[in-house]
Amino acid sequence: MRYRLIASQVEADRMIEEIAPESEIALDTEADNMYHYRNRVCLLQIRWADEIVLIDTLVPDLELTPLFRLLETKRLIMHGSDFDLRLLSGLCDFRASEIFDTVLAAQLLGLEKIGLGSLIERYFDVVLPKAHQKSDWSQRPLPEKMLDYAAQDVLYLFDLRDRMEESLRELGRLEWHRQRCDWQVAAGTTGFASRDENSWRVSGARYLRETGLTVLHELWHWRDREAEKADRPHFKVINDNFLLNVSKAVQDEERDPLASIPGSLRRRHGRGMIEAIKRGIELDPKTLPSLPARERPVPFSPEELDRQELIKNTRDQAAAELKIDPSLIANRALLSTLARAPEKLDELLLPWQADLLRSCDCFEAGLGAGGLR
Repeated sequence: MRYRLIASQVEADRMIEEIAPESEIALDTEADNMYHYRNRVCLLQIRWADEIVLIDTLVPDLELTPLFRLLETKRLIMHGSDFDLRLLSGLCDFRASEIFDTVLAAQLLGLEKIGLGSLIERYFDVVLPKAHQKSDWSQRPLPEKMLDYAAQDVLYLFDLRDRMEESLRELGRLEWHRQRCDWQVAAGTTGFASRDENSWRVSGARYLRETGLTVLHELWHWRDREAEKADRPHFKVINDNFLLNVSKAVQDEERDPLASIPGSLRRRHGRGMIEAIKRGIELDPKTLPSLPARERPVPFSPEELDRQELIKNTRDQAAAELKIDPSLIANRALLSTLARAPEKLDELLLPWQADLLRSCDCFEAGLGAGGLR
């Protein structure tokens, strides 16, 4: 396997000229979200024809905007594009024009193992190394073994696309895949959810009472400052469960609220946590940001429950016949929404998903009557 590592503007500009005539590009990214406070693109892997290049995106003053604008005009072959598209959207407002995602293809083919390594082993009988899946891609220089690993992420994508595209065509699901890929492109333009005034309400916070909530609020913001100062992700300072345990211990007036904190973390962060706890105890709960008002859910009527069961059975039957996961047709939340508003079928689902449900006489009868009577 041959590849080039691009780490200068001259090399990048030359590469842009090389790929300009190409109609499709295999693309992947490596980020450092496991090691730093903010997401960064650390490496771009690109393949066209028989060429593979790795672009060091952390080179100071490397101008890659022309490259991204060019990539927006190409058909991109990607594996698990959701993270990459969101990452690039946040970096430079990137929006792909067309993608072929091998993860989405694997799901529509009913494959159980959809990781890139599993697909390559299935189709090409090649076992890829997994040693660098959680490596720090922001380190410089990057070891040769990591560069080799990164290049392999795009090495097989064209051949893999060809095999999977053929299988999708044989099953009559190529158009379904196109619709899912288009939806993925649109979803990717939203980027990652940004933190807001209620980001401190971690999973489990709703079970805390007033003092527990104020303490959690202060502990979370203390951790956020520590994480930013150390340039590390939150979980590498101290994880959410520890913050919840401490907040609950203060709420329950336990003698040592830090009893659940391991000794190493306690020695490192104990003083800061104690100060945050004191601020939390003194904080007026009424000053905490309010959660957005939520309407109390209206119980389903007997007719809606019957309709939900009907739609679920229809979905499950179609999925069983197609040998795919039922949630690919409609997940639980969509089933509930359709039970209340079956007329929104085409609004909520992709055309192929809606057609699968509409093709069943029982579902069609229910819609035609404005719902079950």
